[in-house]
Amino acid sequence: MDLTRFGRSFGGHTGIMDLMDDMGRALAADRPVHMLGGGNPARIPAMETVWRRRMEEILARPGEYESMVGNYDRPQGRERFGDAFALYLRDRYGWDLGPENIAVTNGSQTAMFLLINMFSEEGRRILLPILPEYIGYADQGIAEESFVACRPRIEQRDAHSFKYRLDLDAVEAALVAAETGRADPIGAILISRPTNPSGNVVTDAELHRLDVLAERFSVPLIVDNAYGVPFPHIIFDEIVEGDVRPLWNDRIILGMSLSKIGLPGVRTGIVIASPEIITALSRANAILSLANGTVGQYLVEPLLRDGTIGRLAEEAITPFYRERAAFARETMGAAFGDAVPWAIHRLEGSIFLWLWLPDLPVPTKELYRRLKERGVIVVPGEYFFFGDTTDWAHSRQCLRINYGREPESIEAGFTIIAEEVRALWRR
Repeated sequence: MDLTRFGRSFGGHTGIMDLMDDMGRALAADRPVHMLGGGNPARIPAMETVWRRRMEEILARPGEYESMVGNYDRPQGRERFGDAFALYLRDRYGWDLGPENIAVTNGSQTAMFLLINMFSEEGRRILLPILPEYIGYADQGIAEESFVACRPRIEQRDAHSFKYRLDLDAVEAALVAAETGRADPIGAILISRPTNPSGNVVTDAELHRLDVLAERFSVPLIVDNAYGVPFPHIIFDEIVEGDVRPLWNDRIILGMSLSKIGLPGVRTGIVIASPEIITALSRANAILSLANGTVGQYLVEPLLRDGTIGRLAEEAITPFYRERAAFARETMGAAFGDAVPWAIHRLEGSIFLWLWLPDLPVPTKELYRRLKERGVIVVPGEYFFFGDTTDWAHSRQCLRINYGREPESIEAGFTIIAEEVRALWRR
């Protein structure tokens, strides 16, 4: 078949497709698999109890289940859900918004696909202010070159810990170059907070600086808040420098999700933006999918209205991941010791541990292949450094590891990772 470039791009091999396929094959294999690579949230019993109770409440009300599964919703999302979400944010943060500022999409991945392509095209790019950045963005642009990115400054904390620092001077230089015609125009700035894959959390001051730059250069600032506050609140406030509050105004497009509160299967993304953006997203929803899934909206709406959702995040989700993160850091230290150079990014949030192996003798794609043969699935770091066309050895020295898995799987998987790394150094 003679496919268009769109068909070749979206129907061909991509990093995220190959990795998801590998994970599926590994799970079907007749041997134990330590699934430390995917982004699936952990199953938290306290949250699963809430979702089961909510479904029982829906089933107990005559007609509610039938309405939930039997009717198309409007493309913007369920009106009652949008009203509850806007009220929740208005009460919690004092933001001047209403249901006209809320749109629902079939997952936050879909929301980012729409936003990336609304603000990029041939010759106009999305600016990523800090690398590494989420693998799921990399292949979403319809344009051949959709991204330009800024490298971070690497701050070594100690022998086995480091942190990426947002280089605001580099961000400003990229915007100036675009404005003066020395580089392709910038359509929007996009950042995840916490940053997937590293768990880095840009500070409130840094986020405000990005907002100031977005206003100065007349571009929107898109903030992917899938792991952030007020929920699921997978941010460790005691580690982050300063307070962490979400930021929103009519220049900011804030993305949220129900996945990391334990509902990845209901595919519910939420976008908070100006009415103009919300209208555009709603029209795109109608074209692509007619309507949105309603199950997540029905489950969560009353928890927004009474504020329970924020309390659940702080009392059930944050402590669970804090405990798993501490266990992962301790286990990594025990597995690696001081035999080879290694460091992990300061774990400020998200569900991933970002391992840096300086001077690794092979790219992490090769390490990924070797680990897969031993039943350990991770994600090689090369996939997270898109938008930077220059050679950077650091991009071939990192692994993303999901630390939210069962402790015994983390311990066994980390032991195998350390064994393979030591074997490579002995070659």
